[in-house]
Amino acid sequence: MTTAHSEEALKALMLLSLDGDEAAYRRLLTALRVLLVGYYSRRMAAATRADMEDLVQETLLALHSRRSTYDRNRPFTAWFFSIARYKLIDHHRGRGGRRLAETELDDEIESDFSEDRLTARMDVERLLDGLPPRQQELIRQVKLEGSSVADTATRTGQSESAVKVSIHRALKALGERLRGTS
Repeated sequence: MTTAHSEEALKALMLLSLDGDEAAYRRLLTALRVLLVGYYSRRMAAATRADMEDLVQETLLALHSRRSTYDRNRPFTAWFFSIARYKLIDHHRGRGGRRLAETELDDEIESDFSEDRLTARMDVERLLDGLPPRQQELIRQVKLEGSSVADTATRTGQSESAVKVSIHRALKALGERLRGTS
């Protein structure tokens, strides 16, 4: 999550838009569109571009119609991504994936709806933002999403050893940053 996509920035835009600031609302929708494309693309590998765009639009429309229900004292991204999750589940159900959707909903209610988990994810994204884009992607694929080094190497067109070295260097840089030595 970039600084423009941080909880603080998105919540500020949401609050301004609730107070009638149309420019802030347009900026919010633009930022959320970017986040949704990434969110859905990680969860819908087989989706067509049209399906993805439809789902992004449906989610933004749901945000628009439900924005008056947002509690200003709660984290914005938790509220917003709960809308996105339900839209994704509806999408799976509409495609005959009811069992997948039910399983996904049960799992995510248990694990992803916690504010602590969401905050931790945003912290990780902030840390990753300081890395070069290639290293960010390798860390996401191997360490966060659980892809194997071999699969990641194939997807990125790199050798397995190059992937390992890049991840090692990225983790070392993150460690130094966390210790305050970089």
